[in-house]
Amino acid sequence: MNFLAHVYLSGNDPQLMIGNFIGDFVKGRNLNDRYNADIVKGIELHRAIDEFTDQHEVVLNSKVRLRPKYRHYSGVIVDMYYDHFLAKNWNDFHDISLQSFASQFYALLKENESILPKEVLYMMPYMIKGNWFVNYAQKDGIHRALTGMSRRTSFDSKMDEAIEDLSKHYTLFENEFLDFFPSLKTFSNDWIKAY
Repeated sequence: MNFLAHVYLSGNDPQLMIGNFIGDFVKGRNLNDRYNADIVKGIELHRAIDEFTDQHEVVLNSKVRLRPKYRHYSGVIVDMYYDHFLAKNWNDFHDISLQSFASQFYALLKENESILPKEVLYMMPYMIKGNWFVNYAQKDGIHRALTGMSRRTSFDSKMDEAIEDLSKHYTLFENEFLDFFPSLKTFSNDWIKAY
């Protein structure tokens, strides 16, 4: 899953949200030396979500459809597609608007700047100015995000072309997301309770 899903799956705990959001930017296992317990819990939740997602049969079906063209980038692309479908169908999953949710989270990031990894600090102004979470709901927003990611890859990822595959198989990808996401939500809720 990508940024929006990771934050959403953290529930209403601000520190859990921050940890889950920065999970891709934090390496290693000695997290307690660097972050408080709730941030560490969020980072561990991020890793658990990624592991659950990567092994799920429905997600694997989405990736297989893209693998011949995008190879190992197919997983990144599916994560972006799924964030698009979460944003597009937001009102089915949350009782506050996506704009309000995004604004509250951007404010939370600013309040926690002192603990954010440098890569997040670099990305944050672009994310807020471009209102990524809200723009994920539009195909143009996902296309911009994938194009930006394509420019930053070392190899020819072709991610800038992935919007064509999304359009071609749009209903199929959306149905796969809608089939998969409730199980991920249940997994995340259970993980948070059991931690």
